[in-house]
Amino acid sequence: MKLKKKVKIALVLLIIILISLLVVIAKSFDKDDEAIIIDDIKEEVKEESNELSLVMVGDCLIHRFVYTDALNADGTYSFGKMFTEVEDLISGHDLAYYNQESNIGGKDLGLSAYPRFNSPEEIGDTMVDLGFNLISLANNHTLDKGEKGVINSVNYWKTKENVYYTGEALSNEDRENNIKVLEKNGIKYEFLSYTTVTNALFPPQGKEYLTNIYSYEKAKADIEKVKGEADLIIVAMHWGEEYTTNPSVGQKQIAKDLSGLGVDLIIGNHAHSIQPVEMIDDTLVFYALGNFISAQDTVDKQTGALVSLDIKKEDDGSITFSNIKADLLYIYFKGSRNFKVYPYTKLDNSLLNNYQSYYNKYKAVLTRYTDIIEVK
Repeated sequence: MKLKKKVKIALVLLIIILISLLVVIAKSFDKDDEAIIIDDIKEEVKEESNELSLVMVGDCLIHRFVYTDALNADGTYSFGKMFTEVEDLISGHDLAYYNQESNIGGKDLGLSAYPRFNSPEEIGDTMVDLGFNLISLANNHTLDKGEKGVINSVNYWKTKENVYYTGEALSNEDRENNIKVLEKNGIKYEFLSYTTVTNALFPPQGKEYLTNIYSYEKAKADIEKVKGEADLIIVAMHWGEEYTTNPSVGQKQIAKDLSGLGVDLIIGNHAHSIQPVEMIDDTLVFYALGNFISAQDTVDKQTGALVSLDIKKEDDGSITFSNIKADLLYIYFKGSRNFKVYPYTKLDNSLLNNYQSYYNKYKAVLTRYTDIIEVK
């Protein structure tokens, strides 16, 4: 009897061991591993898809009220709460563009606002966390804190992985090295940034690399450097007149010139108001996207556009754009506090009285020259 009992116990233990082994083996082929394999395959396919998704917004202009509203008790700054209503519109795109209007010279230089801006590093951290990876730095406030401000800004952006900034440099060599071609999803792209306005602030002689002041000759040389290699050329332009919804004659001429040089996409800013979209031959032009965040206090200046689109490299190597859509954005604040960016689709009359009429106004501005853009 004792022997039979021992045999039964041994058999039970053996069965338990076998079941445990089967569970381990089964787990090695579970759905999570299948999902990982499928995701890897999808990523490989995407890398050669010859398609990109792009999202873009306008000016990030950090007035004193904005950074004061973001100030924490410990002296740090938290801007993320201002963008919670739009973060889902930004994330998930291959490329995401914005203009850092107020230079990030850092707290060591002393934070400041109009007329000479200097912003804390945390605003750049927030924008990168939101998903922005194409950063334009050439604008009329680039030299607000002189050479030291530019040096601090460039050194800050150099710490950000997978971010392509342009418009400022530490030297001629640094500027030339930053004119480069990157690749995503089988599309090789180049990103350049220029300004036509400087607020009468100019770099010292011999240090013109500090900011990219536009000239046709400079743009032509930069574009020709990469034209044979890049499939897609994107140019950010800081141009025109402030506080108008109409592009100037100068803007239109520069857009025509850049189109002739082979630029595929022009993203304009400086107006602090929305301006129209236009196709010039095969070049898609956004004359101005307005403010993304600022403390300017009229509806024109509180309304910007977030534009998303798909970019495809065709079999013949040409670039085409599709699914061009815009979300109108509104910068809400009350009593110089509680800054938050809302899509117009989330507005009501308590946030912006008569918001529907403003929606109609800015939709008409964006579509003045073409109906290729859908305004949500």
